[in-house]
Amino acid sequence: MNKRTSFLFALAAMAATVAAVWFVNRPAPATQASWQDVVKEAEAGGYGLITTEELADRYDQDPDNMLLVDTRQEWEFRTGHIQGALNFSMEPTRWARWQKTDELETFLGPDKGRTIVFY
Repeated sequence: MNKRTSFLFALAAMAATVAAVWFVNRPAPATQASWQDVVKEAEAGGYGLITTEELADRYDQDPDNMLLVDTRQEWEFRTGHIQGALNFSMEPTRWARWQKTDELETFLGPDKGRTIVFY
């Protein structure tokens, strides 16, 4: 193989590598979930939805029997959260939630009859 052919192969390999790295790390457009999407995901996951007023009432009645999990990023959690809430940061994508399934089960521990609220 001559030098020109070797150079072209090396250049093509570099271009393919750069393209692959860009493709994997490109920003994904954010989509806004509709209320129907939230309801559908809740039904599929087997959990219920409550209003903020109902959450406040439950929290006022028995905060010790409630586990609040704040799924925002750590810096958002540090800027303010409900007293007693724990932070388990999670990106709002199905892939991220799927990747953290085992970690979340370990984080939550055994269910001891507590009400678990994600926000």
